[in-house]
Amino acid sequence: MKLIDTHTHLYSDAFAEDRQEMVQRALEKGVQQFFLPAIDSETTQAMYDLENQFPKEMHVMMGLHPTSVKENYKEELQHVKDQFAERDFCAVGEIGIDLYWDKSTLGIQQEAFKEQIKLAKSKELPIVIHCRNAFDEVFEVLEEEKDDKLYGIFHCFTGTEAQAQQALSYNMKLGIGGVVTFKNGKIDQFLENIDLRHIVLETDAPYLSPKPFRGKRNESSYVVYVAKKLAEIYNLPLEEIARITSKNALDVFKLYK
Repeated sequence: MKLIDTHTHLYSDAFAEDRQEMVQRALEKGVQQFFLPAIDSETTQAMYDLENQFPKEMHVMMGLHPTSVKENYKEELQHVKDQFAERDFCAVGEIGIDLYWDKSTLGIQQEAFKEQIKLAKSKELPIVIHCRNAFDEVFEVLEEEKDDKLYGIFHCFTGTEAQAQQALSYNMKLGIGGVVTFKNGKIDQFLENIDLRHIVLETDAPYLSPKPFRGKRNESSYVVYVAKKLAEIYNLPLEEIARITSKNALDVFKLYK
């Protein structure tokens, strides 16, 4: 059984003590590919270091996370462009809008989001969207940018069925993680109405651990628990969930391994 974790911060300091062992646990569970979203210039080297350790399994994105959009965001966006001038990436991400922590930066968050979407289009790459307390604001930008070159993943999707359908209308897959296993997660109540070809698996490790690990550090091996929950929701064998969601991930990232 082959699984893919489409969104995992394995380079995080949360794994400083046992990173190698944690990756090995995931590999033993059948997680064969890991996609690493960027945050900002401070984490770029850590991401590259992990990629160098596992060059066949780790795939890196480049982008500016919305919570890192501060006064120096133009310098950070230049860092993103500089990295693209030096090498290739699998996606532009994670990018988007986050109004949970700071609503005052909405204007520059929107600007950074739009600029990075344009960058992705110029490179013919997918985007990986971070959206927290900001569905309307994210959709407003996507509506402006909607065309044949816009596609990607709506990471950690936690919205309503209507919002899911709207995300799909912008050529997005839905990144489903630990929240689907929560009693109050709600997405499990309508997910069966969304065709499985629109779904990819993720952990967002070290955050958002699925049951039975909720509240503890998340890791990529736990993507199995997400897949098991989807097997229940879709009434399909676990192996079929793994096969379809892995194909979806490879299609988005144009990775054929």
